[in-house]
Order: sequence, then C-alpha cells, then structure tokens
Amino acid sequence: MKFLICTSLVLIVIGCQTKKEQSLSLAVPTEFYVGTYTDGNSQGIYKYLLKQNGSLEKIGLAATTENPSFLTFSTDKKYLIAVNEISNKDTVGTVSSFLIKKDSLQLINTVSSGGAHPCHITINDQNYITVANYTGGNIGLLRISEKGVLSNLLDIQQHTGKGTTDRQKSPHAHSSWFIPNNNEIISVDLGTNELWFSNLDISSKKLSFSSQQKLKMDDGAGPRHLTIHPNNKWIYVLNELNGTITLVQKDSDGIYAKSAAISTLPEGYNQTNSSADIHISSDGNFVYASNRGPNNIAIFKTNSENGALTLIGHESTRGEAPRNFSLSPNEKYILVANQNTNNIISFTRNSETGLLTFVDEIEAPKPVCILF
Repeated sequence: MKFLICTSLVLIVIGCQTKKEQSLSLAVPTEFYVGTYTDGNSQGIYKYLLKQNGSLEKIGLAATTENPSFLTFSTDKKYLIAVNEISNKDTVGTVSSFLIKKDSLQLINTVSSGGAHPCHITINDQNYITVANYTGGNIGLLRISEKGVLSNLLDIQQHTGKGTTDRQKSPHAHSSWFIPNNNEIISVDLGTNELWFSNLDISSKKLSFSSQQKLKMDDGAGPRHLTIHPNNKWIYVLNELNGTITLVQKDSDGIYAKSAAISTLPEGYNQTNSSADIHISSDGNFVYASNRGPNNIAIFKTNSENGALTLIGHESTRGEAPRNFSLSPNEKYILVANQNTNNIISFTRNSETGLLTFVDEIEAPKPVCILF
C-alpha cells in the first residue's frame, strides 16, 4: 500500500498510494491510476480522474501490460512501477517501469521479480524497491535509477515454514514495507503466518534478517497487509484468513510484540470472508479495512493513549471483492476497487466521525489497485 508515518517521514512511498506529505497539498480534481488483472476485458493500467465533488471519470488505457496488480511511483513521481503477477505458478513474475507522459505510460524496461506471482511493491527514499512474491514465498530487492531504469535483482530473501490452514502449507509473501528513518523492512507472509523482519545493507545492496527474525500471528490468522500509525509506534496488521487486525508494537529493547486482535467483521457474520487492504488516516484517528465476503469497509477509531481500535461501523462497497482501496490526496474521499464487479466506488469521508457516504460509481475492468 500509501500510509502516512509522520511528518518527518516525507520520503516514504507505500504501494498503491503516493507520498502523503506531498499529496495532502494537492487540490482535486486529481488523476489516479488503476492496476488490474488482465484475464478478462482489461488490457493493463488505466488512468482515471477524481473530480472536486467526488465524481469519477475515465481517461483511458495508459499502458498495456499483463496483470499489473500492484503499483507505486518513483520518489520523484516521474515514473510508475508495476508488478506483473504472471498467472503460471511455475513462471517467475516481472516488474515494469514506465515513464509518465501526459495520459500515457511509456515502458522503460522489465526485469524479474525473483519469484512467482508478485503481488505487492514498495519503494523507499533511495529508490530501493522490494517486491513480495506470493507463490515464490520470497522478497525481491531492486533499485530504480534516476532515469527510470530498473536494475536486475540485487537480492532475494526466501521465507520458510508453514501455518495451520490449507492456504498456509508453504510461504506466501503478501507484502513488504520499509520502516521509516532506517533501513528496516517488515515482510508479511500469509503462508507462514508471520511478520518477517530484515534490514537493507546499502553498501552491499543485500537483505539480512534482523536479530528478531519474525513474529507469529494467531493460528490461522493469515497476515496480508499492514499500516503504521503516524506516531511510528503502532503497527496495524490486517489478517486475511480470520478477518482481524492485530496491533503490533516495539518495546524499549527493540522487540516487536503483538496485542489482542480485533475482528473486522459485522457481529454474527459467519460466512466466507477474506480481508484485503488496510489504511490509516494521516491524523491517526481512523483505521479502515476491506472485507471480501460481506463486501464492506470496516471503520475503526484509534485510542490516542494506547493505539487500541474500536469498531464504529461498516460501509458497503457496493460491489464484490474490494481488494484494494485508497484515501484521496486530501483524504476527503475514499475510493474502493471492487475486483469481481468491475467497478470503482467513491465515498466522501467525514474527518470528524470517520464515516463514509456514497458519492459515485464508475466501470473499471477487474480493478485491484488504486494509485494517487
């Protein structure tokens, strides 16, 4: 995913979102890109417009590319970088770099992601990139040059182990995140049911596991994505398989520990669900998470004293399988990508209550990532 860490973290970009400190100053209408799965009517990456009143407009196809399921920008925002989540489990995925030129994206180069089914990508202030390869169960390290050229793989960090459910028989790296103000990385592995901690050595351009190599989530939780509170103390881990959010904190000795998890689901809901995406508002007051099952956005209020979450409501996504969503640059709106119903929904976000109100809907072919 983008999430705001704090005002000092001005150079971090988190997948599918831009740098908050820049984007908060941008006025709408504003453009955004949509990553898709191309096994249907989609041809690649599309460009859309969010207008001042929250309505949506399609600009058109920006680039033809296979399964661009997660997107991010270079730090200077001159280039867009996309994973190509190639559907063959025995085929290594790729990463592509594009020059942003008006309403089109011009391909610069494509390189290996280091594993099958790359599903998440993020970048730090020095233009180092990590890619989470789901079926490969590993993290690939690359770098993009000032001219937008992606390096070949610099390193691959392989996960090992398994969890307790049918979807956890082997490692499935689902996302990775640069931690602000240092070169620490947290990788989220649904298959091993753990957070993996590592460091980037700039001199050797390699990844190495931290002294605390990993942190186990509750059995069967299936961690997928995370978001970090602006105070940089509280990490909220979204668990796909059991529909919960786990609060993780680092103690004075630098050791990460988890607190009790809270459900993202409506009371009494007992049908199939897989939670997908999570974001926090820049003031740290509200956390949002998407559920593919009841097809809603769960809305939580944060406790400013201890980071605990209180569920305050659910908002229907007016479509099926909300795989990804994004706060608009000014955080007045939340846009939701419903993968299975081929639509994007725009909601007004009340900054005082955190609640959402429907504004508009637009067609999009298998949308799975929204990048402002």
